[in-house]
Amino acid sequence: MFIQNRIGLIESVESMLNQERRLEQTTNNIANVNTAGYKKENTAFHEMLFTAENGRQRVGKAIKLTTDQTQGSIETTGNPLDLAITGDGYFKIQTGNGIRYTRAGEFTRNNQNQLTTAGGDPVLGMGGPIIINGKDVQIQPTGEIFVDGQAADRLDIVTFNNKALLEKEGRNLLRLTGNGGEIATQASVRQGSVEKSNVNTVQEMTAMISLQRDYEAQQKMIRTIDEIDGQTVRKVGSLTP
Repeated sequence: MFIQNRIGLIESVESMLNQERRLEQTTNNIANVNTAGYKKENTAFHEMLFTAENGRQRVGKAIKLTTDQTQGSIETTGNPLDLAITGDGYFKIQTGNGIRYTRAGEFTRNNQNQLTTAGGDPVLGMGGPIIINGKDVQIQPTGEIFVDGQAADRLDIVTFNNKALLEKEGRNLLRLTGNGGEIATQASVRQGSVEKSNVNTVQEMTAMISLQRDYEAQQKMIRTIDEIDGQTVRKVGSLTP
């Protein structure tokens, strides 16, 4: 019975730890509900076989994190440097760590007249970092950029066959892992607009309530197992039946 109780205790603790990770993910989603271009994260439990002490194998619980790449709603801002992608595509960004990707189109212009993200990283066009020398900026749905009536560049917007290879890196940027390459896209650009987060606040709050109940259920399970172990010890040590 001790071994069975021990396994139950381990599984309950694993479940509680995973519930804590899910709560962190849900809280992060809610915190970014107003972050332009933010993509919510989902979690799912799965089981895996691994080697425990003394070479013994057992099934343990793990958690898998995925990013929901569905499009958020489009909000009009009127800022000519705010851009939203409608359809399947990502802006290419030049960072100190290499090329990154984003759906967050709240762009600005630095003192070198480069179009940049809020974090200061240059947005890439077909000719490299996009330079805006002028006042009147017009950006077509195709991504073509006209400054004071003159063609300046075209936004380099790409997508991927396997979006599961996109990994969040912070500052609302994604990096490509594995061998998945960029492919052309038919997405269009809306100037003076931004894509909002795809987080549904009601769904996330409901998930938090469910997580809290699951966590409390695992706590009760651990207390029950502890009580059973205590009773077993008392009975084994007792001289009377």
